[in-house]
Amino acid sequence: MQDVDLRDLDAFVAVARTRNFRRAAIEQRVSVSSLSQRLRDMEERLGVRLMNRTTRSVALTEAGELLLARVGPAMSDVGDALDQVRGLRGVPSGRLRINAPPPAIDLVLAPMVGPFLKTYPQIELEIVGDSSFIDIVADGFDAGVRYGEHLAQDMIAVALGPPQRYAVVASREYVAQHGRPKHPKDLLAHSCIRTRFGSGAMPDWEFEKAGRIVKVAQTGKLIATHLGLAMRAVHDGLGFWLTFEGYVREGVKSGALVSVLDDWCAPFPGPFLYYPSRRQPPPALGAFVSFVGEWRKQERRKEKTAQLPLEGVTYVTSPADRP
Repeated sequence: MQDVDLRDLDAFVAVARTRNFRRAAIEQRVSVSSLSQRLRDMEERLGVRLMNRTTRSVALTEAGELLLARVGPAMSDVGDALDQVRGLRGVPSGRLRINAPPPAIDLVLAPMVGPFLKTYPQIELEIVGDSSFIDIVADGFDAGVRYGEHLAQDMIAVALGPPQRYAVVASREYVAQHGRPKHPKDLLAHSCIRTRFGSGAMPDWEFEKAGRIVKVAQTGKLIATHLGLAMRAVHDGLGFWLTFEGYVREGVKSGALVSVLDDWCAPFPGPFLYYPSRRQPPPALGAFVSFVGEWRKQERRKEKTAQLPLEGVTYVTSPADRP
């Protein structure tokens, strides 16, 4: 052990586990060059090659496989022990990295960030917007955010918010000129603002009503990968747009946008925070999970309060109800 310290072993395990220097460097919070140099120095001190490197791949040698098999579990135990000890401190601190799709960030996570960091000022929070499906562990994230159908079964999942729904909207002028679709297939006769994901996929629009599912392959002159562009386009009257209701709620409320096919846009569960099952989560992650639970309780209380009638107020529902 006199030739190798824990930082060397931690760096080796990170590269060996991810098989990728860039991912390991992000996880270690160092540059790729410094990480590579650390491992070269470690190999020189040990007098044996641990990895075979190319510009595209990393493969362990027999010696590297042997070292990983013996050291990997031990380093995990060391990390758990240190996390548990840090958790005994009065104020959680440290870095917290979360990967999430942009709609979940905009509509669910963003309102939490300010209150969370004010509650835990010693935590450094990084939220990365990404719609693609990644391995959060391999890419150096503490947690991720996804919707239920895309969650791995070996993850712990915590609901972040109430149910959500999609909305199909167009500008008031477009609807006045081209009409209002009454069935999802009527959209085939309209111009639609389409979205392409980072993976290159451009999925059909899917609708559901009374157990019946209808998919529509949209047509239109604009394909937008940027939310701001799509938002401007729908206000400029370029066609119908399918998006999260939260993005267009104010536009519909003001009358600038018209929502159609509402009865075909069924609610679905909101996003979940997910993270690997561990005996002792990192203190920053544990603090965030607790914060989310309290945040959800407060939101539910607000919803119930908003639905209660005000004392001393007479609610008029028809002319016959007027005093």
